Amino acid sequence: RSRARHSPVPLPPLRLLPLDGTGPEDVVADGEGRILTGVEDGRILRVDPAGGPVRTVAVTGGRPAGLHPLPDGALLVCDTERGLLRIDTERGTVDVLVAEVDGEPLRFCSNAVTAADGTVYFTESSRRFGIAHWLGDILEHSGTGRLMRLSPQGKTEVLLDGLQFANGVVLAPDESQVVVAETGGYRLTRLWLTGDRAGTSEPLIDGLPGFPDNLSLSPSGLIWTAIAAPRDPVLDFLHRSHPVLRKAVWALPDTLRPKPTRTVWAMAVDFAGKIVHDLQGPHPEFEFVTGVCENAGNLYLGSLTRKAVGVVKLP
Repeated sequence: RSRARHSPVPLPPLRLLPLDGTGPEDVVADGEGRILTGVEDGRILRVDPAGGPVRTVAVTGGRPAGLHPLPDGALLVCDTERGLLRIDTERGTVDVLVAEVDGEPLRFCSNAVTAADGTVYFTESSRRFGIAHWLGDILEHSGTGRLMRLSPQGKTEVLLDGLQFANGVVLAPDESQVVVAETGGYRLTRLWLTGDRAGTSEPLIDGLPGFPDNLSLSPSGLIWTAIAAPRDPVLDFLHRSHPVLRKAVWALPDTLRPKPTRTVWAMAVDFAGKIVHDLQGPHPEFEFVTGVCENAGNLYLGSLTRKAVGVVKLP
């Protein structure tokens, strides 16, 4: 826990857009620059960045996590309890696109992105734990995360298996590769979709200094990465230890388990794996950044634990 909680370039001043719900896990901008997010009671909220009223556009009936706007104005939602959903943001209707894969219900649908032809790439963080017990998967290091693809014809296939808490996902602007965050592995992993290496995967960036969460593509083609918390020496030790010890730690009372260090943190990397932005700093009322989105010169931040969306002006 000795790592400085400031980045070399300080995190710009953070202002909060208050919500009447907890845990805006992911944040995305719609075509009119408004921010969409989902909170723990199942509501999808539309937030006015200028501080206007917050409106409910739909209720998923579960717990929304990753969001992705579609070209027709609809919204893809990864609901951790209900699966991959499509929401009409004008009428508030909810359609389930994928609830199970190979006969097995999705346990923890996490994030999604679409290609130009309508193909959807989406992740499942864990096949053992739901969102209420996400820490259990991080502690046990279960390696049951998956990256999947839903074709325009409705066929679902598993592209990558054995991922350490598969989370955020982005598609390269030229659609040559899809990048997925492995929160429990401190890395971004890429799967090549085209060219000589199509079908092969490799780390894009490994050994990150914190837990990568949701990802988003910046207007200039960078991968914005929400960093929920710095790495923890205790967890690093546990990940190298025997699975029995990891299970024993998860069985401990909540007060005795490792806790995330409080910080506000987002990084941007390019498709060569180079860190372009590293913005970190403390804030008295905001922490545990799980979503990040760049829009109109601002960076919007979601959090699994807070009742607000954070906003910083990009330096």
